[in-house]
Amino acid sequence: MKKRLLLPLLFAGLWATPACATPYVGVSAGLGLLNNSDGKDANGSQKDVVEYNTGVPFGIAVGVKSDCYRLEGAVGYQSHSVDRAWDGRAMVAATNTDVSIWSFMANGYYDICMKDSGVSPYLTAGLGFASVKAKDHSDTFVDDSVFAWQVGAGVGLKASENVVVDLGYRYFRTSDVTTNDHTDLSIAGSNILAGIRYSF
Repeated sequence: MKKRLLLPLLFAGLWATPACATPYVGVSAGLGLLNNSDGKDANGSQKDVVEYNTGVPFGIAVGVKSDCYRLEGAVGYQSHSVDRAWDGRAMVAATNTDVSIWSFMANGYYDICMKDSGVSPYLTAGLGFASVKAKDHSDTFVDDSVFAWQVGAGVGLKASENVVVDLGYRYFRTSDVTTNDHTDLSIAGSNILAGIRYSF
């Protein structure tokens, strides 16, 4: 029940902004570098039990900008194939195994306003939750929704009165997800993104 209520609360803040705020929409895509997952079960913990290949993250956002501050609700998706995984004795090559992550975030931004310049560096941080699924052939061995957070930085390049090209970096992390055999796996990684924001 709490997870069902969380998403509306994340976006509710968008309606509480000042009337002078400027609304915008944004889209982004880029390069996703998911860190190796550490594992933990009743027998202890072990580092690097799952290794991933590079993925492609996508995102859409709806937000408002007021002076040098922005607040947005964002939905993201990324998928990674598994390169190798621990089978209990050694790391072995994984076949047809994928991990997908849907993220639902409330993000805040501080734009470093530079007078008479089309360049605007920024800092960002966000909170929300992620839905993580992992499949091996037809078997789903992870299906978990957990808390998520991210921090990042970037730069906005003004292309026109209403259009900003966004280049940025995000470090994204979730709480541990739990597999069907009760192993906890860490999920974290870096996303390098390029996007476009359109202000109304």
